[in-house]
Amino acid sequence: MRLSQLGEFGFIERIRQAVSPAEGIVLGIGDDCAATTLASGELQLTTTDLLIEDIHFRRPWSDMKLLGRKSVAVNVSDIAAMGGAPRHLYLALGIPEEMTVEELDNFMAGFLEAAGEYGAALAGGDTCRSPGPLIISVTAEGAVPERELVRRAGAREGDVIYVSGTLGDSALALHLLSAGETPDSFLCRRHHDPAARTQLGRALASSGIPSSMIDLSDGLVADLGHILSASEAGARVEEEALPLSDSFRRALEKDSELITLALSGGEDYELLFTVPSGRETALASLGQSLSLPLTRVGTVTAAAEGLLVMDRRGRPYRPGKTGFNHFSPGV
Repeated sequence: MRLSQLGEFGFIERIRQAVSPAEGIVLGIGDDCAATTLASGELQLTTTDLLIEDIHFRRPWSDMKLLGRKSVAVNVSDIAAMGGAPRHLYLALGIPEEMTVEELDNFMAGFLEAAGEYGAALAGGDTCRSPGPLIISVTAEGAVPERELVRRAGAREGDVIYVSGTLGDSALALHLLSAGETPDSFLCRRHHDPAARTQLGRALASSGIPSSMIDLSDGLVADLGHILSASEAGARVEEEALPLSDSFRRALEKDSELITLALSGGEDYELLFTVPSGRETALASLGQSLSLPLTRVGTVTAAAEGLLVMDRRGRPYRPGKTGFNHFSPGV
């Protein structure tokens, strides 16, 4: 069915009927604004991300249901990075004329499925016609107890640097797709259907273990750089310590230069955080309780040192490509 047959308000009603009532939403889809509540002693976290066709995704490579899921994950990952729990989502779509209602139904099925898995509810949004690409804008709201908020600022000299999961998988999948190759199922899942580490983020915040935290959306080097800038610190990262998946290691055996994807590739949506050295035992217990690998990859140093990467022979170098930047072509 063409969207023109259903109309904007028919499509919005279709979405409204698919959304279940949720705690904290007093008024949801259907009014000029959503009205939500927040518990006493909690801070509200709000973040917005854009996904634009041919910038963040390509429709020929993307399953619409997985694209819906990814649209949720990339937003709630920011909530996780500050120790919060996602609560409400707002979705705005700029829809190309040629898209069908069935494609949009698949997108919404994935979106609502992922929202439910993260404990979030769709509370509102907007739709309009796009003369060009598909445009997806999601705003996510979350909550965190006031005393548990984790920021980028807070890393101190002597802290150790940890990451969750493995690095470079999404960037490797994109590299292969761009070369006309088909990534294996693991890499495809990491790129098209990433998992936001919301459970880990809450556990870290409630434990008081991390001194700073960020999610890995633009690459390890770039995102660590954000922590260092906010904390007025430097860092040394051990290339040998980077946690790599079996799929990534197999690719690395064929081309050693791919290690740059683990350092500077984006869209891993793992958590990067710093920990005072005296809290590492507690962190190890937390990682075991979540059955999630947490890997020490470096140390926070004095600001004057800047950010150094130690190669596999123990030689320091300053990384050239630091990560994705929308307004710096080739960076």
